[in-house]
Amino acid sequence: MSEPNGSATFNNRICIIGAGPVGISAARALRSKGIAYDQFEASDQVGGNWRHGVYRSAHIISSKRTTEYPDFPMPADYPDFPSADQMLDYLDQYVDHNHLRENIIFNTKVEKVDPTDNNLWNVTLSNGESRLYEGVIVCNGHHWDRRWPSYSGKFEGEMIHSKDYRDPAQLRGKRVLVIGGGNSACDIVTEASRVAEEAHLSIRRGYWFLPKTFYGTPTAELLDTWMPVWMQQIYLSILLKVAVGDYRDYGLPKPDHKLFEHHPTINTELLHYLKHGKIAPHPDIKLFDGKTVEFVDGKKAEIDLIVCATGYNVSLPFLDPSLVEVSGSVVRVRWGMVAPKHRQLYIYGWAQARYGFGPLLTPASDMIAELILLQRSLLHPLGQILEKMGQPLAQTHLLNPMDALKQIRYAKQTMWLIPLIDKYM
Repeated sequence: MSEPNGSATFNNRICIIGAGPVGISAARALRSKGIAYDQFEASDQVGGNWRHGVYRSAHIISSKRTTEYPDFPMPADYPDFPSADQMLDYLDQYVDHNHLRENIIFNTKVEKVDPTDNNLWNVTLSNGESRLYEGVIVCNGHHWDRRWPSYSGKFEGEMIHSKDYRDPAQLRGKRVLVIGGGNSACDIVTEASRVAEEAHLSIRRGYWFLPKTFYGTPTAELLDTWMPVWMQQIYLSILLKVAVGDYRDYGLPKPDHKLFEHHPTINTELLHYLKHGKIAPHPDIKLFDGKTVEFVDGKKAEIDLIVCATGYNVSLPFLDPSLVEVSGSVVRVRWGMVAPKHRQLYIYGWAQARYGFGPLLTPASDMIAELILLQRSLLHPLGQILEKMGQPLAQTHLLNPMDALKQIRYAKQTMWLIPLIDKYM
C-alpha cells in the first residue's frame, strides 16, 4: 500500500458511500458530533432502494411506528403502511430537517476504496477523481446486486428480476410465473392475480406467511416487544393456527424451519387469492422447455413471463475481498459494523432487520460516530482491539432489532475498556 500521487487530501474527513435510509442516518450522526464528512450517491436523489428499487405500488411491510427514525417521527396523517411515495417524501424531509443535502455529492459513484500506508483511505470516484479520507462508512445497501436462479433447459419467454418490476402493466394479459416466497414475490404474484391471464407461484421450500395485521394491529408491532424470540414464536404460532390454519390447505408446503430462523413473509393478500383460485401454487422448477415450465412434481405450465423474486447478493465491489470477508449474506465484521483489521472502515446496514429500520438506525449511527472519535485516540485498529476483547465476527445476516438494541447498549457500556486494552496490546 502506498499513498497515491495526485489524490486530493481530506484526511480529517469521513467518506460515506450511499444516501439511502442508512447513509443519511449515518450522516446525521456525524454532523451532530461535528465530524466532517462527504457523502457520495450514485443517483441524483436520496432514498436508495426506495427511490430506484421498488415497484410503484409498494408499501412498507413493517409499520409506520417500527420504520420511522425515533428522532424524526413520520407525519401523523401517514397510514400504518406508508406507500413508496410517502417513504420518499419522508426521507427527503429527514434530509432537509437535518441539513444533510449540502454534503451529498450526487451522480457520483465510488469505484474503488484502498487503504494507504499512512492509515488513510484512497477513494476513487466515477468522475476520475481520487480523494484521501480518514475513514469510510459503507452504506451501499443490499437490494441491488440481483441473484438469479439456475435451472436446466432454456426458457424462451421473457424473464426479469423482481427489481426490474415496476407496474402491473408488465403483467397484464400474460401467463405469469413468480419464483420465490418472500415479500416481493407475494406482492407481485398477487398483482398478477388481478391483471394477468394466469398467475403462478413457485416456491422451493416452506415459508412462514404472516398477515400484515392481527386484530387491527400491524404484525411488526406485535414483534416489537420485550418478549424473547422463543415466546414470540409460541405467541404468533397460536395466532396463526386460529387466523390462518394449515398452510397445506392453501396448496403451500409446511414451513421447513422454525418461525424467525429465516425472515417470515408478511402479506395478507397471498392466502386470500390462493383460496379464490386466482394463484396456482407450485413446488420448485425442474426444467424449462421453450415456454413450458416443468415443476418437480411433474406438473407443467405454459408461461409468458417469469419474475425472479430470488433475492440479492451482498456486494462490496469497491473493496478488495481481503479487506472485509463476505461469506454468503454475512459481512464478517465486529459489533455488526467494524472492519476486523483496518482503521476507520465501517460496513453499515448490510444485515436485514426482522421489521422496520426505525428503532435501530439512530442509536447505531450514533455509535459509529462515537467509534470514529474513539479510533482517533487509539494506537491499534478498533477491530483488532475488539478481537482481543473476545468480540466475535458476525455470524448471520438476520437481525432481531430488540437483540441488536441490547448489543448497542452493551457496546456503549464497554467502550471505556477499549483505550485500556489498546494501551497494553
